[in-house]
Parts: sequence; structure tokens; C-alpha cells
Amino acid sequence: MAEQISAETRTAFGKGAARKLRAAGRIPAVVYGHGTDPVHISLPAHETALIIRRANAVLDLALPTGSQLALVKDVQKDPVRQIIEHLDLILVRTGELVEVEVPVVLEGEAAPGTVANLDSQTLLLKVSATAIPQNLVVNIEGAEDGTQITAADVQLPEGAELAGDPALLIVGVANSQSEQSLEDATAGEDAPAEGDVVASES
Repeated sequence: MAEQISAETRTAFGKGAARKLRAAGRIPAVVYGHGTDPVHISLPAHETALIIRRANAVLDLALPTGSQLALVKDVQKDPVRQIIEHLDLILVRTGELVEVEVPVVLEGEAAPGTVANLDSQTLLLKVSATAIPQNLVVNIEGAEDGTQITAADVQLPEGAELAGDPALLIVGVANSQSEQSLEDATAGEDAPAEGDVVASES
């Protein structure tokens, strides 16, 4: 679902102009795609920050020239203050298929004494630009040691297709380190130490 947001075109560029925009509570951005020339815009900082907390956010840009749908492609942040400095947006159309990395989240708990390792945190999908799922849920309830869930095993929303390798490992379940360590320690206690004499019955 696209989030509607007001956008203003900008004609001033460079670091100084960008600083002035951010001081005024706006974020510089550029929109490109579909063979058109890049359009430089600015967006309201607070509203934009709330929207792009969700991965693969699609914005319904309210521009003076009309409404445009755009997918957030890149977010540039200040590495120290984590302030959004710039956005790259790609034009999309309703119904257009796009390839996006969608986050994977785990649901449930694996069998006692095991741990589930999330090997791939995202999955590459081909999906409608206006129907990108927020995440993909993988249920691991009761999964036993040795369980492996690949990309092909993940349930996808209607209309979405797997765009990456179907054999990609998403989740692997194995015995927990703590239990294995306890078993090793117990085995070590039971074994005779080097140099010890083991008595035998006559």
C-alpha cells in the first residue's frame, strides 16, 4: 500500500542547500526511472522517517505536476546522528512487478534443546509494487534438530514469486550450544584423566 506524502520540487543543490533543507525540516530526494529525467524533490522529514521505517516503502508523491508512485530504493543517513540525509526513489506504476528484498521473521519456538539460526534475513521476491509484503513469516514451532527451511519452503503472499535461488537456506535448526557443552563436560568428567590407573575387577 502506498503512503501519500506531499513533495516539493527543488532547484538548489549542493551540501549547503541540503543543510538548509534539513534545518527547515525537509529531506532532499531524487526520483528517477521509466526513462525519465531525474526529478529533484524535498519531503517532510518527520512524516517520511515514520513511513520508511518499513522496508520497501512505496510513496504516493503529491507533486505540483500530479501524483507519482515511487519505491524507496536507498536511504542515506548520517553515520553518527542517524539523521536521514537523502533518499533515492524509483518511479513505479500500479500493478508493475518489482524485485525487492523482503525481511524474514521467525514465528514460534523450535523443539526444546535446539536453536533456530536465521541464515538469510531477507528473501528476494518479484511482486506488485503496490502489494509488497512487510515481511515473510516462517513458522518454526516444534522444529527438530536437523530441520532446514529453504527459500522454496517459505509461504509467499498471493501474486508474489520467488526471484532468488529456491535452494537458499533460510533457517537451520540444531542442538543448542549450551546442551552440547554440558554433554561434552559430562563426558569429560566420566573419562579417566591421563596418567590415572583404572582398576579392574579380578
